[in-house]
Amino acid sequence: MKSLGLVEVSGVTAAVDCLDIMCKSAEVEFVTWERKLGGRLVTIIVEGNVSAVTAAVENAVAGAIIKPCSYAVIANPHEETARIVNVSAARIKKANAKEGK
Repeated sequence: MKSLGLVEVSGVTAAVDCLDIMCKSAEVEFVTWERKLGGRLVTIIVEGNVSAVTAAVENAVAGAIIKPCSYAVIANPHEETARIVNVSAARIKKANAKEGK
């Protein structure tokens, strides 16, 4: 797995805005998202090379419509970290397949 970039922000709208900023500002790919507390906290996860992920996260933090609660860049994630992210991504793929997307 490539490097991971995580941005946690309050609200789905702000999370989608952060994802848009990240994808437009660097060559990163959306992996998954996690919504907690009924969508009041949303974590967006992207992947790419270390410099692209770092730039994407920094730009999202600087340009977000709501200040992110937390953010991180994980270079060369451990296999257990990658497994957790892949489980989340698989859950989204399964839901999309169920809806026929």
